[in-house]
Amino acid sequence: MGPPNQVDGNAAPQVDITVVGAGIIGICCALALARQGLKVQVLDKQAPGMGASFGNAGHMATEQVFPIADASILTRLPGMLMDPMGPLRLDWRHLPRALPWFTRLLLNLRQAPYAHSVRGIRALNEVSLCAWHKLLDTAGGRHLLKSDGSFLVHETPDTATELQAIKARMADHGVTVEAWKGDAIRERAPELSARVQGGLFFPDTGHVVNPYSVSELLVAAARQHGVCFHQREVTRARLSEHGVTLTTADSGTIQTPRVLLACGAHSAPLTAELTGVRVPLDTERGYHLMLPREAHRLPLAVTSLERRFIMTPMREGLRLAGTVEFAGLQRPANMQRAWQLHRLTQGLFRDPLSAEGATPWMGFRPSLPDSLPIIDSVQHGKVLLAFGHHHLGLTQAAITAEMIATLATPERTPSFQSLPEPAPYRLNRF
Repeated sequence: MGPPNQVDGNAAPQVDITVVGAGIIGICCALALARQGLKVQVLDKQAPGMGASFGNAGHMATEQVFPIADASILTRLPGMLMDPMGPLRLDWRHLPRALPWFTRLLLNLRQAPYAHSVRGIRALNEVSLCAWHKLLDTAGGRHLLKSDGSFLVHETPDTATELQAIKARMADHGVTVEAWKGDAIRERAPELSARVQGGLFFPDTGHVVNPYSVSELLVAAARQHGVCFHQREVTRARLSEHGVTLTTADSGTIQTPRVLLACGAHSAPLTAELTGVRVPLDTERGYHLMLPREAHRLPLAVTSLERRFIMTPMREGLRLAGTVEFAGLQRPANMQRAWQLHRLTQGLFRDPLSAEGATPWMGFRPSLPDSLPIIDSVQHGKVLLAFGHHHLGLTQAAITAEMIATLATPERTPSFQSLPEPAPYRLNRF
């Protein structure tokens, strides 16, 4: 792993728009805005490509068209509170702050809002891979994305019925999905054990060989288009007569004609200051464990239905990810949740996976209770918003950038012709 991208030393003398957030969403948006002819600078307290964008599962999850929870969350809530190692964990100390968010989540499980969320997620996911191919082709990075599909596998007869229900439900919503027997799956992924009885194959998915490498490539492309990156923490924001005034932790104030908030799980306070809207944003704390000695165990991403985690092959190893914890932004990481992912692999492979040299990680995924991101232009175009993509940030980053570029420059012809309708992602739904 190379060192983080170095930030530029001097502030741009003039910019048309300042992007707050240098994760994959902010990077993609900055590049798209610059290609529309705007002068862009990006501010983040971390180097570009760090945070949640550094440690995501690397899976282009276009098959995941359903909200982050369904009605079963009601029966699972006691286990979420009691089991610190469970796949979905709610820290009891975060419960008072999380209750309003979970209340909204439950309200969105009603038939009409749930169907609205599915349509909105699906509209983004259906064009996400196409947008990524276009973006990476223009940056010379198609080799970083493997469009090889992915598996959801099961191990017991008891889960075969559940798997068939998943297949039918996904097919009903336009997801291309195939049922495969265990032997056929092992022909594609020979290292998997005989415990795998069958699964679903999603041909229209893929994975990146390293999420950070994707960020590095796009940062370099953005710099070639004049984008400046500065490692500065934005702490306050207010509208001014000529645009937006940003207060930084260490560099005073910055005046900018327009701002794009793309700072993920940290976006809510700045959004409230600039719009008056208190968005119900919480964070899914996601964990991964990177196994550097297992880079060639799988040729494509594989998710376990029973064990509820994903394994993605990358250049530097096999990344195990998928555990979710609701514990807010302030509590320290519980890295035992990352190491638990290695224990979950036991029995899935013909030979045990080596954890020698393994590295754990935790990051914050921004989640809204309707599972739809905010992608919008408000305050007469002075404020643009692109956050709340929960565990689909990587998947939806390229298409989000196309939508933001169109919102920022409505007078120009869109460079991407299959943009989703913007209504489901507007701020005014809150």
